[in-house]
Order: sequence, then C-alpha cells, then structure tokens
Amino acid sequence: MSYHLIVQPLEPYAVLAGEAESQLFNWVLMDSVGERQAGGSGDSKDVIEQTLRQNALDGVRLIGLLPADEALVCYADIPAKQQRFIHQALPFAVEEQLAQDVDSVHLALGERTDRGYRVAAIDKLRMSQWMEAYSDFEGAQLEAIIPDSAMLPVNDTDWTICVDGSMALMASSQGDWMRIRTENLVMFAQTLDRPSEDEVVAEVKVRFFAPESYFEENAESLAAMNASGRLSVSRSSLEAGAVELLARAHSQQLDKPLNLCQGAYAVQGKGGSKVGPWKPAIAVACVWFVLQLGFELGMGIYHERGAESAESQAMAIYKQAFPQDRRAHPGNLKRMVSSRLNSASAQGPSASFLALMKQTGAEYVSLPQRQAVEFNSINFSQSRGELVVDVRADSYDKLSALRSGLANKGLNAEIGSVVNESNGTRGRLTVSGG
Repeated sequence: MSYHLIVQPLEPYAVLAGEAESQLFNWVLMDSVGERQAGGSGDSKDVIEQTLRQNALDGVRLIGLLPADEALVCYADIPAKQQRFIHQALPFAVEEQLAQDVDSVHLALGERTDRGYRVAAIDKLRMSQWMEAYSDFEGAQLEAIIPDSAMLPVNDTDWTICVDGSMALMASSQGDWMRIRTENLVMFAQTLDRPSEDEVVAEVKVRFFAPESYFEENAESLAAMNASGRLSVSRSSLEAGAVELLARAHSQQLDKPLNLCQGAYAVQGKGGSKVGPWKPAIAVACVWFVLQLGFELGMGIYHERGAESAESQAMAIYKQAFPQDRRAHPGNLKRMVSSRLNSASAQGPSASFLALMKQTGAEYVSLPQRQAVEFNSINFSQSRGELVVDVRADSYDKLSALRSGLANKGLNAEIGSVVNESNGTRGRLTVSGG
C-alpha cells in the first residue's frame, strides 16, 4: 500500500535561516484511500522519521508544503502547445508580473486555463532551501513541493478560506491562492463584495473553515464581511487542523495544486520510478549481455583466424603439388582440386600422384576409428610411380587394414620400416599403380 506524508512548516521558518534541523512541522500520514494513519503538531523531523520507522512503512511519498506567500501565482498567455516552446517563452510571458529579475526566479508551469497557463514563481534561493529541507526525510521520498493554499478544496465554491492560527489560507476556483493575516480577512471580503465595473453582479460562494472558537469570538467581524449580501458564506468547523484538511482535499482531488518541483528542481526519484525495483536485474542482464557479446566476438575472431590458417595450409600444399598453377586461390581451391581429381579418375588407375592420393584418401576415410590414424608426411616419386606416406596409428592392425583396402582396389601397397612405440605404431606405406 502507498502512503502520502503531508508536511507543513511552522513559523518561525528555521529552514530559511539555514537551520533546517530546528524546523518544526505539522504533519499527517494518509493511506491510499485517504484515511489518516498518523499525524502531529509542532514536531521535529526526527519525530516524524521515528514514526515512519516504528510502523515500517514502504512507498511513503512526501508532499512538502511551503507558505503560499513564498510563491506568486501568475498567468502566461502563450499560444504554443509544445512543451519545449512553452518553456522557452515562459520567462518573457511573466516577466512584467514579477517584482524581481526573472533570472533569479524559478518558474513552475501549471495547467492551461482561460487566462493562460497558470505559473508559480518563487525565488531560486528560497526554492533551494525548501528542497534541502524536504529532500532528506528518512523513510519517505519527496514527490512534490506545493504552496499550502493551493491544496485547499475549491471544487464547489468560488473561494475557500481556512484559518490556520494567525494566518488565513485562501484559494479560488480559478487557481489563485494567497495567504494573509486573519485580521485582514474583513478587508479581503470587502473586495469580493464589490464587483468591478465590467463585472455582472452575481453571488460569490465562499466556504469558510475555522475552529468553532474562532466563529464565536469573531461573530461581529464575520457579519461585517458581507455588507451588501453578495457573498454566500458557508461555515465549516475545522476540528483536526489545516494540514489534515489540505491532505484530505488532495487525496480526494478537490484541490488545484501546482508542483514546484520542476526543471532544475525536479525530483530525482530514488524509489518512485517503476523501473527502480528492476534495476538490479537490469544491471545483471547488461553485464551478461556484455560478457556474452565479448565471448561471441572472441570466438568469431578465433574461428576466423583458424579458417585463415587452414586456407594458408591448403594453398601451400596445393602450390607444392602444382607449382605452375596461377589460377588457384582460397575461394576456388575446392573446385580446382575436384577438377584435377575428376581428370585423374578418368584416366583409370595409374602411377600419377593424384590417382594414388585419391585412392589412399578414400581408403583412409573408410577406416573405422580413422581418427587414430595420422599421415605425417607424403612423398611421391614420379620416376618410380610410388606414393610414400609416413603414417602413424594406435595399432598395427589399422595400418594393415589400410594396406589391405588399397590392395583390394588393385594397387600395390606395402608397409615398411615399422616401429612399435609406447603410444602406437608408425611405418612407411608405399603405394603404386596395379
């Protein structure tokens, strides 16, 4: 089962002062069906990590919140549809909406709306500090960093307001967000209560989340928020805290979040990738493939060199027998030898070298276990019409069988200079025409 850990930083923001270990958080752990599994208020990172360790949870994905006033929401009217062109034009499209140099700002691209592409702009130094704070939670993999107000539920209302301590988080159904002090809520409500000159007067639905005690203590101020009656305010008691409201809205997809982890700040997944669990197997397969490829290449080179050596030896023997032949080469050597053997066969048994060699070779091939018989040297006497073969075998019987086979073909075959050795018998086979 997968889990979402939603973490909200508390003021003062120690992480912005370079003291990330001192930062305190409100947090909640939700399972895949949106049920709360654990949570806390004002806890350090160590306390949250200890909870994850105690429960031995796998697949925990972390959503880090940051104060909504840290990131400005703006809109980019870009006609292009390809992501590459949109990202190229983005800085120029929002430059006039920013209060600082666009080169010092990280821009995160959101969905396309009627007003253009929704964009979050945050100072690069700030973004680096928040990334550092959320990237090393033990037992959880960072999935997204989102402005807290952007996770308010806005599916059935024009504006949603949530009182979170001394601050109020606000988000609109159009994708805007902001974060102001609670004492400024009446002033903000008055701006909603007064339509602009080109706006048709219509009811504005506002959903207000706050602790019950807040509604009781601020009844008079809340009544003043709707002086003209244009606002339709529905109140909801906030019992579990703002971070749990945000977590439930996100799990039920009632919010309009914009993930700031893009571009240079994109999350480098350690375990979120679907390929991750297969990486060891992929590594083994790659090593095996490289070894197999190397083996096949080595065997190919070995056999190629062996073939070249065999061709050289065959050509040397052929040139020795037919020194005047200039037409033979490794490509046609088999055809040339076959042609000469066929020519010699047509002449019948005779004292020619080829005829005697062909008959001797044929008898050798017909020998049982011929691997035990070796020809060490071959000599031919043209004047005597004799083929003399220095032959070795594992026993004299095989030499005798070879001689008998030649004799049965009508040839004269004799074995002389027989020497018995420890590993076999060698002798000199003399073959002449019958």
